[in-house]
Amino acid sequence: MVDVHCHLNFNAFKDDYDEVIKRAFEVGVTKIINVGLAKHKKVVAIGEIGMDYFRYKSNEIVDPKLQKEVFIKQIELAHRLKKPLQIHNRHAGKDIIDILLNHKSYLLNPPGMFHCMSGDLAFLKKVLELGFYVGFDGNITYKGLAPGEDTALEDLVRATPLDRIVLETDSPYLSPMPFRGQRNEPKNVIIVGKFISEIKGVSAELVEQQTTQNTQFLFNL
Repeated sequence: MVDVHCHLNFNAFKDDYDEVIKRAFEVGVTKIINVGLAKHKKVVAIGEIGMDYFRYKSNEIVDPKLQKEVFIKQIELAHRLKKPLQIHNRHAGKDIIDILLNHKSYLLNPPGMFHCMSGDLAFLKKVLELGFYVGFDGNITYKGLAPGEDTALEDLVRATPLDRIVLETDSPYLSPMPFRGQRNEPKNVIIVGKFISEIKGVSAELVEQQTTQNTQFLFNL
């Protein structure tokens, strides 16, 4: 199984980085994709990039015009480097889709993935039609709706074909139940996979096999 999106370079892991990776491998995680933006030979995608209209107390940087300009430049960078995208979206789905459609010739096949999927079913349909894969995280185990959302994450999981799903943790954030509120780790991607298997009514082994295959194809691993 693969964790396609985490942040092991954050301060949350500065004291036990190696131990965190070891724990993940011990439970069956075979690869971990750590988020970054560079030309290093180990880089497999450009991300996370995207747009976010949620007003965070920490910075309140929500100017749509500036976000659009930066997002387009990031798409252009990925095009030059021939790398797929890892896209972050929060409450900015319409503008993200519009930009992607206007820059469709810049996208690879497959073009990348939407990290930590949220939104409604109509948005999901557009994402899939553009050829993107969809990443789900530990927050699919939470009850209720996130602020500003009107569609349960479980419904998005049900509506996404298994051959378009990839698994992620977004560590150190979004720990799955029953560890919500604690620091997340890549090893918990196993919990995400099992929860998806329960939602879809298929075996955990099938979810592991298919999502690993999806990841290998998407990132050319």
